[in-house]
Amino acid sequence: MVRISSAAVSGGAACLVALLGNRLAVDRASPGSVWIRQNHAGSAVTLAEGPVAVLATLAGVLLTSLLPRGSAAVQSAVAMAAVGSGAVGAYDDLHGTAQAKGFRGHLAALRSGTITSGVIKVAGVGASAAVASWILGRRGSCGPAARLAGGLVDTALIAGTANFINLCDLRPGRAAKVTIMLSVGFAGRGAAPVLGAAAGCLPQDLRQRSMLGDCGANALGAAAGTVAAASLPLPMKVMALFVVAALNLANERFSFTAVIDRSPLLRWLDQLGRG
Repeated sequence: MVRISSAAVSGGAACLVALLGNRLAVDRASPGSVWIRQNHAGSAVTLAEGPVAVLATLAGVLLTSLLPRGSAAVQSAVAMAAVGSGAVGAYDDLHGTAQAKGFRGHLAALRSGTITSGVIKVAGVGASAAVASWILGRRGSCGPAARLAGGLVDTALIAGTANFINLCDLRPGRAAKVTIMLSVGFAGRGAAPVLGAAAGCLPQDLRQRSMLGDCGANALGAAAGTVAAASLPLPMKVMALFVVAALNLANERFSFTAVIDRSPLLRWLDQLGRG
């Protein structure tokens, strides 16, 4: 009962911070701001939702650490993953170009000697995922080889989930909805701040006034992946990693939006709540 109550309090706090912060960001957005972008429909939106999502997640994490039965290691790892992935995502939001797209495009640019903002983002997300994995690995008492193997799986799962949520941020509310679906089952295990932050970002996102951008999507995805890595047994983590990797690779050849539009149920869920 204490765990459920703690999750509700930390998740609610994260949601409130996201609601208020995102509303303030929308109200203070100006046409000349570096945070303003056009979305898929040509509407001007603010990318400040991303930093707000990171701050909301951190607020929930801080509150969780002050409540009974909160795992300090899990919360520290979630904070590390969210901040690190969010920071490089913000860099890509503000300084990124369209000269390369997808893993193949960025790797091709790197082979030709060009370091794109996407390469910096991939490296930054991977590094923050590795640190978060190391923090989680300190909880166990297994041998060095098992710890290394588990750490590699955790790192890949965290980074892969961060990239997957970022790939979902192509339509209003989609990335936040997917984050909520991935996190709701782990609310009592450390995902409440992520769940609350995503839920609090939804109203303005669905109204096409703001968007998560790489900053928010990477941060929420990395945080959700960290909780999954901390909660699942190794066989299930490996299965989850295969699914996440398959989705990331599939996006190199297929459009998620096109697949969603061909399914009545997925299309309904995707459009639910949009203004």
